Amino acid sequence: MFVTLGCSIAGLGIATYLTLAHYTTSISLVCPNSGAINCSTVTTSAESVLLGIPVVILGLLFFVAMIVLSLPALWRSRSVFVAPARLALAVTGMGFVFYLLYAELYEVGKVCLWCTGIHVLTLVIFIAVVTGWNETAESARAAIVDN
Repeated sequence: MFVTLGCSIAGLGIATYLTLAHYTTSISLVCPNSGAINCSTVTTSAESVLLGIPVVILGLLFFVAMIVLSLPALWRSRSVFVAPARLALAVTGMGFVFYLLYAELYEVGKVCLWCTGIHVLTLVIFIAVVTGWNETAESARAAIVDN
């Protein structure tokens, strides 16, 4: 729960920064713009928009939803919908990561470090949700506290 929640909060922070940089001229991305690393090229490419929606907005929605589904009350919920929704969201997030990595490497030919940060956070969320890593860590903490 805490790994997923922490990564989701960090992801929301990066996605918010990228969104502000996308929609305002007063914020520029802090990222080298030379060689293979060029955040500006990646975030303004045709591949940065999907069905007319900037992918950064989809990232914001992903992280907000994942934060809600990772809150302690919902994590412990016995609802038959919460855990499958969290899993479906994590799998969908990884699907977008694969698409965006392909777009960065093969269509744009540049890499965005901020985007890579989001990709790594999404991977950690996926691993935590799929493997139950969060529950294992929580059980270990509970056992230590009980003793």
